[in-house]
Amino acid sequence: MTINYEFENLALRSWFLIHRTRDLLSRCEDQIFGEYNLTTEQYAVLSTIKYLDAPVRVTDIARGVERSTNTASMIVDRMVKAGLLRRIRDMDDRRAVRVVITSKGETALRPSILAGLKLIQEILSPLSYEDRRTFVTLHEVIKYKALEYLNPGVDIEEKKRNDITSQANLMERLLQYTSTSTPESKRQGGKRERPCDEDS
Repeated sequence: MTINYEFENLALRSWFLIHRTRDLLSRCEDQIFGEYNLTTEQYAVLSTIKYLDAPVRVTDIARGVERSTNTASMIVDRMVKAGLLRRIRDMDDRRAVRVVITSKGETALRPSILAGLKLIQEILSPLSYEDRRTFVTLHEVIKYKALEYLNPGVDIEEKKRNDITSQANLMERLLQYTSTSTPESKRQGGKRERPCDEDS
């Protein structure tokens, strides 16, 4: 078998660049969100809840941050203990437990969204609009190939339709949130809720 070393070297270099870039971006985010006493993981959960319109289920959070439900549940547990989230029980279905952002979480999230958007603008500033479109297309190809590798037979088209990051109004909704009054004061979805007793 003939090996095309140039092609394989390019593949290997691409792989290393993906990992090293991800690691550097994570460090940048840790630095930015740390200024608001949030980890990058906490920021991802809070912004997902905000985008989905709380109260949400842990399974909704898991889908939004692309983690297993068990992992998302452990993250939520830690965030409840830190005072960033609160569990509430749906009065119409007492078995259903939902999650909302506390005032402490809101206080940290609102300015961190703007700081995060500023970071994105700065890091991506060397890329033109067309470069960004190409970048997104190529990364989506790799992302969904990796998803297919982990979940053979998964419906990729459905995953694409439900991917938060592909929603056309993502930026608009995040910016709208940063300019509104404290959203915890309103109840979305018309559901009746009460605080969740951990013992019940």
